[in-house]
Amino acid sequence: MESLIGREREIEVLDRLYQSGNAEFLAIYGRRRVGKTFLITQYFKDKGIFFEITGSPNASTKEQLVNFHEEFYSLFGGERTAPKTWSEAFGRLQSVIKTLPTSQKIVLFFDELPWLAPTKSRFLQALDYYWNRHFSRTPNVLLIVCGSSAFWMVNQIINNKGGLYGRLSAHLRIAPFSLTTTEQYLQSRGINLPRAQICEIYMVTGGVAKYLSYLNPGQSAAQSIHALCFTPQSPLVGEFYKLYHSLFQNPEPHFQIVQTLAKKQYGLSRSELLQATKLKNGGRTSSILTELIESGFITQRPEIGKLARDMRYYLSDEYSLFYMKWIEPIKATLMEGLDTNYWHQYQNTQSWRIWAGYAFENLCFKHLQKIKDALRIGGVITTSGYWKSLIDGKKETEIDLIIDRADQSTNLCEIKYHREAFEMDHAYAQDLKRKKSLYLARTGTRKAVFTTLITASGAAKNPAYLSVIDNQVVLEQLF
Repeated sequence: MESLIGREREIEVLDRLYQSGNAEFLAIYGRRRVGKTFLITQYFKDKGIFFEITGSPNASTKEQLVNFHEEFYSLFGGERTAPKTWSEAFGRLQSVIKTLPTSQKIVLFFDELPWLAPTKSRFLQALDYYWNRHFSRTPNVLLIVCGSSAFWMVNQIINNKGGLYGRLSAHLRIAPFSLTTTEQYLQSRGINLPRAQICEIYMVTGGVAKYLSYLNPGQSAAQSIHALCFTPQSPLVGEFYKLYHSLFQNPEPHFQIVQTLAKKQYGLSRSELLQATKLKNGGRTSSILTELIESGFITQRPEIGKLARDMRYYLSDEYSLFYMKWIEPIKATLMEGLDTNYWHQYQNTQSWRIWAGYAFENLCFKHLQKIKDALRIGGVITTSGYWKSLIDGKKETEIDLIIDRADQSTNLCEIKYHREAFEMDHAYAQDLKRKKSLYLARTGTRKAVFTTLITASGAAKNPAYLSVIDNQVVLEQLF
């Protein structure tokens, strides 16, 4: 499994199902480009009989069945005409399975299931019948269904209320790589960069395997980002709209939400989001938000001091955030070609520093367990989120990240992104003291409160730093 980077937990599940003496049914989901298909095809390479069919977007049921027939015929032979229904297709699978040795594992892999199984196709009804009546009674069968539309997979398969209810042996959500596994993946491809540059690549790609696969050895992070995003041939120039259209029907409201949240570093409450997008407060909007959350584009975080239901929505997909800030405004110009120094020029501007701070903060939330481990509170129950104080409806102060701990302590985290060591001055230290005083006064907490600095390149421990900072976490500790 050397070629499968950072999928140890998933491989443990696959090992268990593969070695099982019973029929097994696995569902896999996760955003597009994250490596779901690669995981399955690599793991099951040379492991018995492997039948694979991939759904095609916007194809008719007849076209999907022709594709099924081509894959079936190339592996098993048999009839030369395509089946007319999914029931007939599954019947052919069942007939051929009965002729195969029971000592051989038979893996049936249905990839991009949402495209294979629109409502009128009656795919799920056929799958329901043949799993319950035949495949589940064949101990050497492993059925795997996979989809990029996470919302569809959760509702139609994992939480199915019909004949597939309770039939899954396991389900896996495949997430993008972490910083650690991004580094391992790049090294496996001969790309050896300092961790600070890997961090900048991560803030553009979000650890999505396909995006990382476009990178080449011998290039700096700045060169890699330019090649990914800022030439007419760059793979991430046209990716944004293709990505959303491939996952969501009528994705315009999804775009509205993403475009709105891209401008809000501290996120928006549901009511604020609805007001900003002019979307109606109803079931359809709730479904759209759930689709975006399940697909990994936005996330909900609590606002410390508010009720659990008062969650805030954030744009958490790094690529979407980068696209909205840097690519979308100049996309038309990009298609005509730009000065090759474009990204090198912009990454030293104030606009870049603001974006980098936002992106690094998002990265820190995704690596919160690493931050807790660095603070030696990895096993402590915590609640983490943003905090702000209002006076007469106006913002008095805000804190990037609060880690409220069950051990009667709280970390007030200040997140700073600098390429060089951060030099804190007296005014900055005084502002941090003011934030701590306001937090103590407004919350009335009796917990121990520690001011914590999270930085990319560390901070000079000068008198200003020593007067206010209790502990520090640096980028190295997030790997």
